[in-house]
Amino acid sequence: MRGYGATCDAHHPIAPDPEGSGVATAMVAALRDAACTPTDIGHVNAHGTSTRLNDAAEAMALHRVFEGHPPPVTAPKGVIGHTLGAAGAIEAAYTVLSLHHQTIPPTANFNDHDSQNELDIVAGKPRPARMTSAVSSSCGFGGQNAVLIFSVP
Repeated sequence: MRGYGATCDAHHPIAPDPEGSGVATAMVAALRDAACTPTDIGHVNAHGTSTRLNDAAEAMALHRVFEGHPPPVTAPKGVIGHTLGAAGAIEAAYTVLSLHHQTIPPTANFNDHDSQNELDIVAGKPRPARMTSAVSSSCGFGGQNAVLIFSVP
């Protein structure tokens, strides 16, 4: 683990801040803690709950932090479901394994792309990728946001 950032936007008990400001601030803090720039990141493992509110807010955050050009994005919940409190740990493990294998796993059951928040969603099959750093983004009830950055030597 190279960097960590956390925020609580306290926007609503169950709905994220629609602008994604809390998770964006956590991403910027993690980048700063890791001494990385957005261009150092080769993959984002998103919290990706497949809900319109969360996915739109997370997409807005990614566009803000990565200046409109976020790296490839995936989310494991289509395979594992939403494991509530364990989600962040599982998402972190996915991110570490992606770096280790230099492969971004696909987002399962993804077939309805929201053209309003265009992201490079890895879907259908795994994507080989040369990357040295990746982001694991987790969002929780009450506006909790935690972002980890992992790097390989």
